[in-house]
Amino acid sequence: MAELSRNIRDMKFILYGNSEAEPVAEACSQLTQEFFREDTLRLLITCLPNLDLETRKDATQVVANLQRQQVNFKLIASDYLEANLDLMDVLIKGFENTDMALHYGAMFRECIRHQIVAKYVLESEHVKKFFDYIQLPNFDIAADAAATFKELLTRHKSTVAEFLTKNEDWFFAEYSSKLLESVNYVTRRQAIKLLGDILLDRSNSAVMTKHVNSVDYLMILMNLLIEPSKIIQIEAFHVFKLFVANQNKPAEIVNILVTNRSKILRLLADLKPDKEDERFEADKSQVLREIATLELQDLA
Repeated sequence: MAELSRNIRDMKFILYGNSEAEPVAEACSQLTQEFFREDTLRLLITCLPNLDLETRKDATQVVANLQRQQVNFKLIASDYLEANLDLMDVLIKGFENTDMALHYGAMFRECIRHQIVAKYVLESEHVKKFFDYIQLPNFDIAADAAATFKELLTRHKSTVAEFLTKNEDWFFAEYSSKLLESVNYVTRRQAIKLLGDILLDRSNSAVMTKHVNSVDYLMILMNLLIEPSKIIQIEAFHVFKLFVANQNKPAEIVNILVTNRSKILRLLADLKPDKEDERFEADKSQVLREIATLELQDLA
């Protein structure tokens, strides 16, 4: 075990260098080729629980670095993982093991830098597990799962847009009930921020258009707008403004906004970020003007 720990530490020094020497490109390239040729990644992932804590940390850093190493302008790690996608099944189960979660989580997050890997995860049942992992009682593991979930839903825009278009009904229903309506403040805060990032991304415009026609999602947003936390209120506003800006609002949504107009106007008038933000104020003025001009509509 001592020799194994030394070898893993030596690999880390080759890839990262140390206080005395920078990494050498030729050595990094050679190590990368040998590592993936010999199926070492599978061995390292499988045997990680048997290593001591410091060696696990070193191994995690080695795996992370190797995902980014190019050999002849090619990411060898991507080709290897494409042929060994079942390794992602092992890594994601790591979130359920308190001792291993942060190591496997860091490896998992680096692996989904490759589009082919992210696509595999999004199209598998694994993506549903994140709704539970994000709410694990261990704060560090829950935060790590949230960071991974965000990476999965924001890095590869075309893959994410395709996934959301195919799965928007169940995905946003789960997202709302488990994350936006969670009893945990941190979960709600992270979820509303990520929802804004997803819906405001131009790649997801088709999904956003459908989302802002939903009365159920508007009601959830309005509840978040009256949260005691100003951070959540401001993030909720960034999504709420999309509902208001929608030029083809369903009559039901118009009527909800009109019925609650005085409360909304009063709430938004008092809503200000801690730092002066001209863009926020401009958006808020636009929303206030739009709501002020709405009139009740007959429901078909």
